[in-house]
Amino acid sequence: MKLSRPRVEDAAVLDVTLNLFAYPAMLVAHRLGLFRQLAQGPRSLQALIETMQLARRPLEALLNTAAALGFVARANGVFSLTTLAEDYLLDTGPAYFGYFWDLMLDNGDTYAAPQLERAVRNNSSQAYGEQDIFRSHEQQLEQGRRFTRAMHSLSMGHASAWPRLIDLSNHRVFLDVGGGSGAHAIGAVSAWETLRAVIYDLPAICEMSGEFVVPYGLGARITSHAGDMWMDPFPSADLHFYSNIFHDWTPEKCKFLAAKSFDALPSGGRIVLHEVLYDDDKTGPFAAAAFSVVMLGWTEGEQYSGLELRSLLEQVGFRQTQVIPSAGHYSLVTGIKP
Repeated sequence: MKLSRPRVEDAAVLDVTLNLFAYPAMLVAHRLGLFRQLAQGPRSLQALIETMQLARRPLEALLNTAAALGFVARANGVFSLTTLAEDYLLDTGPAYFGYFWDLMLDNGDTYAAPQLERAVRNNSSQAYGEQDIFRSHEQQLEQGRRFTRAMHSLSMGHASAWPRLIDLSNHRVFLDVGGGSGAHAIGAVSAWETLRAVIYDLPAICEMSGEFVVPYGLGARITSHAGDMWMDPFPSADLHFYSNIFHDWTPEKCKFLAAKSFDALPSGGRIVLHEVLYDDDKTGPFAAAAFSVVMLGWTEGEQYSGLELRSLLEQVGFRQTQVIPSAGHYSLVTGIKP
């Protein structure tokens, strides 16, 4: 064998390899309260060592990783939170992401290599011991509460963004299908004064949705309706909203839900899907590809492209379909019933 220099450098391979450690490092930093400590003000490394009672080497490794990822700033030997961390990693703000990280910490096996390999080989989710996660939430209330809080974390920042990207002035009742905490119902009715909302979810989840709605003073405009979206009729509404729902299910089941919404909506009614979308050729973006891997561990679904979802909506009868980029990696896919 003759030694020859590779045609490209190995940086991309090394980045993928080292990313394996970056995410759990931030989960550990979160669990140890590092971001809460820095919320009290800038701190030196020595001050953090004394407060957190950790050795220098591991603590500095966490801090430097947080700095490299954009959560912490380091200047003149002092560490402080960036705006990114202040907005998403402190539980004092509405977009707090920590509950989602808690869910990941509690279910670390879902992103471990052996479980991922089983998910790939068997084409089956691995979370909760391969149980249907949504039925598990109905039967194990604390598990359902943790999941609902996690989805609330994932949703609130986006719920404050997308409602102003689409004209909802002609709609009156917003049905948040699989709405969980009602994060998107909160966002929609906050942005549109003529709108009221109904959170549609399993009974156990509906029972806890009020605790998320009440702090916003919207209890009079947001109600819940318990039901099974596969078996029970939808309550009356002229706007159906699905956030991170279609990515839980197969194309056939997504088509079933779209058709069910089409049948239930009045003429002029609207469907809105809120998802992380693949590019139409599915060569990216990274977030959609990685989210599909997450779905391998948790559900029977996958991420879809905007083209796929528009086509699905059109197949069941929706018209004027369009894709509207929203905040972060998310987009809206919407259509109107003629």
